Amino acid sequence: MSQLNNAIKDLSVVDMIDYLTYEARQAQVLLGQSSHLIRCSALTKIAERIRALSKQIVAANQLDLSNANDKQLPSSFVDRLKLTPERINDMAAGVENIAQMPDPLGKTLSKWNVKSGLEIERISTSLGTIGIIYESRPNVTIDAGALCLKSGNSAILRGGSDSFHTSSFLTELMQECLSYVKLPESAIQMIPTSDREAVNVLLQATGKIDVIVPRGGKSLVSLVQEVARVPVFSHLEGICHIYIAEEADPEMAREITLNAKMRRTGICGACETLLIDKSVSRDLLPDISDSLLKAGCELRGDEEVRKILPSIKKADEEDWHTEYLDAILSIKIVENFETAIEHINKYSSGHTESIITQNKNLAERFLTEVDSAIVMTNASTQFADGGEFGMGAEIGIATGKLHARGPVGADQLTSFKYIVRGHGETRK
Repeated sequence: MSQLNNAIKDLSVVDMIDYLTYEARQAQVLLGQSSHLIRCSALTKIAERIRALSKQIVAANQLDLSNANDKQLPSSFVDRLKLTPERINDMAAGVENIAQMPDPLGKTLSKWNVKSGLEIERISTSLGTIGIIYESRPNVTIDAGALCLKSGNSAILRGGSDSFHTSSFLTELMQECLSYVKLPESAIQMIPTSDREAVNVLLQATGKIDVIVPRGGKSLVSLVQEVARVPVFSHLEGICHIYIAEEADPEMAREITLNAKMRRTGICGACETLLIDKSVSRDLLPDISDSLLKAGCELRGDEEVRKILPSIKKADEEDWHTEYLDAILSIKIVENFETAIEHINKYSSGHTESIITQNKNLAERFLTEVDSAIVMTNASTQFADGGEFGMGAEIGIATGKLHARGPVGADQLTSFKYIVRGHGETRK
């Protein structure tokens, strides 16, 4: 346990959050004023240490995996929790990508002169202190810490209890690297308790936390919506849709659907509902369903689907509302483009939707008429990821519309201020 966490492990939850937020505020002043070179040096060191300590990371992760298996948690949950050498290397590569990106701070966003003679400039600045609440995926610890460091924000991390050993180890690794480049360790902190009350206190820490980024399932989202008094970047469920429309290429439809559902079923960009146009359903569904079933996916369909695939389970109303995060896919036949859009607008969580068609007019209409954070044509929803968007990594996919939307990377973790240069002007 780090010196920071050791100093507060016996405090009450309220005192613990007070201590962490105070330390984070002090650290952010120094971090926000630090040079881009120093911040990038810390990131490079973090990537180096992740690779060097790969075996120790796996060992810490094994403790969490053992606990998860003892609890008989679902395989999809265990997959999100698990860190393999390949995933650890991907974490390091993500940090390196973040280090290579331009400085998000101090950028001139706009500049103009006004009649009075004043010169006005809008420049990017840090948000301040960011609280990140997430569940089983320990790689979020590195993504969140690295992105906050890049953007000059201090971070207070609250990982799920099931990833406690892994997330704690990764946090201490980052703190050591901050210290190595003479930046304050308290710029990245983890709440050293699995007490759920810590989340409630963090969500109500007005004046101490500038923004909360939640990343998790229904229970976390419900808690945030009910309790939060701090501004929130909403990351709701990933009820993502694939719509196979008229003029869809059969092989493309099959490959994209299989990848969108089965590449990794436990991520928020996994497809949960397949919509297929009635005009192509009888031609395309048998081959698509065969590939999914061979891959181990359970299929659930409406009555029209079950006329084509009579052996699959019946989908009910709850299925259209469900983020399975598992090898389960609900399928619905829609009459036309308009009914597909109607279904998406009713049931989508606003995360990611994709249309498969060679009809350019339909594709462009889909991009315009679907109001989700990410809208795609002829691509797997599994690309809904900050790394795939060239951001190095992301803290989450913001499904709200205020400040940040879509992948939340370093640029999205900034605000701005106005700099006004005068020459003795007074207002009449």
